[in-house]
Amino acid sequence: MIGALVQSIRTKPDKRKDRLSASGKIEGVVTRFAPSPTGYLHIGGARTALFNYLFARRHGGKYLLRIEDTDKVRSTREAIEAILDGLQWLGISGDGEPYFQSQFEKRHAEVAHQLLEMGAAYRCYMSQQELAAAREAAQAERRPFRINSPWRDRTDGPADEPYVIRIKAPQDGETVIDDLVQGRVTVANAEIDDFILLRSDGTPTYMLAVVVDDHDMGVTHVIRGDDHLNNAFRQLAIIHAMGWPVPNYAHVPLIHGFDGAKLSKRHGALGVDAYRDNLGILPEALFNYLLRLGWGHGDDEIISHDQAVEWFDIAHVGKSPSRFDQKKLENLNGHYLREADDARLATLISPKFGLSYEQLPALIAAMPELKARAHTINELAEGAEFLYASRPLVLDDKSQSLITEEARTILAQARQKLAALPNWDHDSLDAAVREVAEANGVKLGKLAQPLRAALTGKTTSPGIFDVLVFLGKDESLARIADQLPEQK
Repeated sequence: MIGALVQSIRTKPDKRKDRLSASGKIEGVVTRFAPSPTGYLHIGGARTALFNYLFARRHGGKYLLRIEDTDKVRSTREAIEAILDGLQWLGISGDGEPYFQSQFEKRHAEVAHQLLEMGAAYRCYMSQQELAAAREAAQAERRPFRINSPWRDRTDGPADEPYVIRIKAPQDGETVIDDLVQGRVTVANAEIDDFILLRSDGTPTYMLAVVVDDHDMGVTHVIRGDDHLNNAFRQLAIIHAMGWPVPNYAHVPLIHGFDGAKLSKRHGALGVDAYRDNLGILPEALFNYLLRLGWGHGDDEIISHDQAVEWFDIAHVGKSPSRFDQKKLENLNGHYLREADDARLATLISPKFGLSYEQLPALIAAMPELKARAHTINELAEGAEFLYASRPLVLDDKSQSLITEEARTILAQARQKLAALPNWDHDSLDAAVREVAEANGVKLGKLAQPLRAALTGKTTSPGIFDVLVFLGKDESLARIADQLPEQK
């Protein structure tokens, strides 16, 4: 692997050749996000898309989406739809319709044959058996396997035998990339093998297709994970041979788990749709969290969409892997829940309770209290369950333990006092419950806790007087009565 032989000089990149406008923006910026539709849109891919989106928006350029679906066996329509849906949910869909790499196979093949005609590529007739033998020999000699094709400088191949087209990679000197994140990275050209451009069935390889597509789409800045840094040196062999402009590269370190290990499902490496549908995360929270994974703006933690567009730059992308922390994401999500519109949140959780549009106002009214205690949409829905629970409530174990004989006695008094109230509002309820507690010589909590258990079936809820208001007089009295068998 080239990665083991890369000599990385940690210096600032050479001065960009970008043209700056009077406002300091880079002119003509075009970025792209190019996912492979072989699975869901994972967290790392979403962050790559976000960085490309923000860089283009920051400089008034274009942000394009290209679905790299040349792997026909593994690419699926479901994965494509999941990617598009995830990007739309995060608010970072591409400008215009997405490109599909499979649409340009003829163009890819055209470039391969053009390189062949220029003498920058060659037909290779090596059989699988010959390749296997060469690979085994390299392993036996404990040296890296490099293609050393006998056909590199020959043009007398058999007309009736299958062949692949390989690039004639440079063999002397070195290739240098002044990466906008990694700094200057140098690779000896002897380490770049003659990789395949066109397979024997005439289909292009990823290495060829991505270069041709980036050139034809006018991509000026390639922002992607640093696992593609090795690929960049191979791709430059094509770019240089064709005499095309070299894009600016920015290879972003990958995301690791909270323990520093490679990110996996146990760390939270799920599809973006899972954060929405299963974990109850808001898109603006995930947007903000992904932005802060590997990029920063001083000590700012809460960053809006508009601030992100204004502030984002490649210079502040770190060189070290960032660590994904589910708890930090949930805490950030809690902030955005508290800032979110109440009607929007009510609409998000209403399907759990089968509510009609006409039933939403009551849930909307309860939302300020409900969202103050939640970190996720799931917790928000859980907190609202008491509003729609069927009588008699099923009390959890902790709540059941609060309904003692002593508690029932004071609950009965409270119910009688509440039933006599002419006004069912927060202040009246507060005064009535406190009066009952004082009459029994107990603190408010001694009454509030069993009252909460009777009304919600749980030991945690919004404030007890808010709960009484949300449920209304009839439902509240009926729920209390359910815990007082003699009063049914």
